[in-house]
Amino acid sequence: MTLKKDNHYQALVARDGGLWLVLPQTFMNASGRAVQMLAGFFKIPAEEILVVHDELDFPAGTARIKQGGGISGHNGLRDISQRLGSHDYWRLRLGVGRPAGKDGADYVLEKPPAEEREAIDGSIARALEVLPQMLEGDAQGAMNKLHGQDKPVVAKQAEEKKPEKKQPEAKKTAPASARKAEPKAAAKPEGGLKGFFRGLTGSKK
Repeated sequence: MTLKKDNHYQALVARDGGLWLVLPQTFMNASGRAVQMLAGFFKIPAEEILVVHDELDFPAGTARIKQGGGISGHNGLRDISQRLGSHDYWRLRLGVGRPAGKDGADYVLEKPPAEEREAIDGSIARALEVLPQMLEGDAQGAMNKLHGQDKPVVAKQAEEKKPEKKQPEAKKTAPASARKAEPKAAAKPEGGLKGFFRGLTGSKK
């Protein structure tokens, strides 16, 4: 299947018989526009739509299929659900990991490090392997196979550096005649460094 630009649907579109592949070219929060227009024109019910999207709640390398459910704050899913008037479409959720101390909307637009990129590509490849089984109507079999092949990668984060505790040096005992009270040096706390990490985006839902 070859994706071609379709200005009517504001998306890249490909077709193979009764199977449509649609990649919206709008902003994420307007992803439902293309889905609604195509599904409405060809009378495709929500139960026969599979939406692929990024999933912050799963680590990179994880892929999950499910039908229905909430939107978990995903603006693309929110728009699709509102325009279809239903949550009953299928979802292929590709894990990208949840950022620590960082906004998710910015995080998914960043380039992931090589190890996580490889894990995400692997999860996509495994999902494509079970797609024919899914299209034949064996959704449960496809889920069982896919969900048993996860190869998650935990994102590595730079740990905050903590001040090192200095061990007091052993004092040399001076001769009694030379002993004097020595002043104690005030310890200065050392600063800490914090690190962040990466990201990536998914498609529609």
